[in-house]
Amino acid sequence: MFDSSRPDSAKIDRSQKDDQLLSDIRSTLSVSKGFRVWWLGQSGFLLQWQGKHLLFDPYLSDSLTHKYAKTDKPHTRLRERVIDPARLDFIQVVTSSHNHTDHLDAETLGPLFTANPDIQFVIPEANREFVTERLGCASDFPIGMTDGFVKDIGGFRFFGIPAAHNELERDGLGQCRFMGFVVEFGGYRVYHSGDTLWFDGLADLLMPYALDLAFLPINGNRPERRVAGNLSADEAARLGSVIGAGCVIPHHFDMFEFNTEDPQVFVKAAQQYQTPHYVLELGEKWTKE
Repeated sequence: MFDSSRPDSAKIDRSQKDDQLLSDIRSTLSVSKGFRVWWLGQSGFLLQWQGKHLLFDPYLSDSLTHKYAKTDKPHTRLRERVIDPARLDFIQVVTSSHNHTDHLDAETLGPLFTANPDIQFVIPEANREFVTERLGCASDFPIGMTDGFVKDIGGFRFFGIPAAHNELERDGLGQCRFMGFVVEFGGYRVYHSGDTLWFDGLADLLMPYALDLAFLPINGNRPERRVAGNLSADEAARLGSVIGAGCVIPHHFDMFEFNTEDPQVFVKAAQQYQTPHYVLELGEKWTKE
């Protein structure tokens, strides 16, 4: 599975949503071996381990499509939403890596918080004021991180990794406004990049973790889109090889027409760099035994 490329979707539909997705998630709740992840679209991933669930950067609404509908930068969806966030009533931890709406969406997080009264919410500490204003939550509710921080949250250990989107931006106290997270649990280590370019020192930060899995963006950095950029498909594949990731799963594609990438470009680059990889369909599960 780890070196699998994406099958032709016209031949094999591996996507899942709504009841089918929930049934798949619940079917492995009691599995004690390994861990599992599901791609929920854009940069959102659900991780399941030992009956616990960590949700990375979910965007499960049409808020951006509605916001930009009558502008010169329409956010036209390429794929349907996989699940109503209110139905995810089993989440222990959720993250927001930065303040852009596809990573900090009130229409996703509000219902998620209501469905999970004891949920813990991880953010860059530098963004606390913005986050609490957007979400209308108590100022002491989010758990703040910056690079170099290590915190145990909901059964997972978080390590703060800086991100450049497009710059390594910090507040007046030197705290990161854009972040990625390495998460450790049961001897496994997973990296969620958030949105980032390949900045000097990123690979050196990640190599010591001996990552089992890295979620990396592939939509690239194109100023004509008028949005902050990310790793290209080639860079994501090459970075995965350099850091020795056990597997790279790409993200930040197939959501909006104006800001995407063909995942087959990533697959070809990963094959060139001999990077273990897997391209998920929406709602599909990836398993680490």
